[in-house]
Amino acid sequence: MKRKPFASPLDTADIHAGSDAGNDAASLAQPGRRTAMKTALVGAAAVAFPFVWTSSRAATKRIVVRDDGGIYNKAYDAVFYKPFAKATGIEVVGVQANAEPTAQIKSMVEAGSYTWDMAKISQPAILLLTGGGKEYLERHGLESDPVISKIPSQYMSPFGVGTNIYSTVLAYRTDAFKGRKAPASWADLWNVKDFPGRRAIRKYPFDTIEEALLADGVAPGSVYPCDFDRAFKSLDKIAKHVDVWWTTGAQLEQMLGSGEVDMVATWASRAQSAQANGAPVEIVWNQNIWGCDNWSILKGTPNAGACREFIKFVSDPKRQAELTKFFPAGMTQPEAFNYVKPDVAKHCPTFPENMKSGVQINAKFWQQNQSVALERFNRWILT
Repeated sequence: MKRKPFASPLDTADIHAGSDAGNDAASLAQPGRRTAMKTALVGAAAVAFPFVWTSSRAATKRIVVRDDGGIYNKAYDAVFYKPFAKATGIEVVGVQANAEPTAQIKSMVEAGSYTWDMAKISQPAILLLTGGGKEYLERHGLESDPVISKIPSQYMSPFGVGTNIYSTVLAYRTDAFKGRKAPASWADLWNVKDFPGRRAIRKYPFDTIEEALLADGVAPGSVYPCDFDRAFKSLDKIAKHVDVWWTTGAQLEQMLGSGEVDMVATWASRAQSAQANGAPVEIVWNQNIWGCDNWSILKGTPNAGACREFIKFVSDPKRQAELTKFFPAGMTQPEAFNYVKPDVAKHCPTFPENMKSGVQINAKFWQQNQSVALERFNRWILT
């Protein structure tokens, strides 16, 4: 089948990067709160909390944390980094890395030379760094901590403490569907007869495979293990109708903002950023595909103890809730919603209604099948 023109096939990657990490991370903002967001981003100050904190660490102590850059770094600096430094005397420096830096982490640990002490990474990345016979991450040992223990088990592992949920969703331009029925599922994205319009799908098997199966009628609870034969047959049905096979977050936001496409499979953060910038964009949370970002400590770092203190500090529900002043955070502490206004909470990936029909990314499946999926997708996209 002849496809639309596009760039060269994908390079083999080693991670299910669905969190927009390293993909031209850009500003996110809360829909309907544009003025407040712009003010917050320009002059956000550290948030004061009634913490009583004791630490024997020297005031010159410092930890370096790999984060996603962009608005994440701005928000974390105001809500996490500066308040932690003030409370403990431990400076926190956030740095951005390209994609999920599994290779970089392995190199640091192998060399015993640490550019970072900890990193924000996904659950598939954790498996890649701990499931191959050698552990490149520290076991955090925080499961019984009073604050950490309130985080649901699906957001936790021995090597990571869940801090943010990211989602892939269907988004559409409301002006393109004015006066007619709007899409409400992946099946609708595939249904070109009843939902005509320009479409865009990610040029990558992760998320795209799941979307294809859901569009073909697979129930959310039965997506894994993914039936690749069924998924590619489903992709065959939509391929000639895909106007753009996108590759970066910046491209997503530009397309939504300009109206280049009417419907797109997108990271929720990019659709929300387009909304905040005034684009008439609506998000379909039905059948969203979500994954978990975690705080993970590099194996052997001399600052592991300080990293554990940082993780405990930033996992506080009230502190997580403060992130929603910057973007609709996928808060991992259920109690955090007690401190977020309802009109803000409904835009968060972990809002209960948004999670009901969601599909959690199966990190173990993709760890075991990523090479096969990438090779097959690369062949398919060129045919």
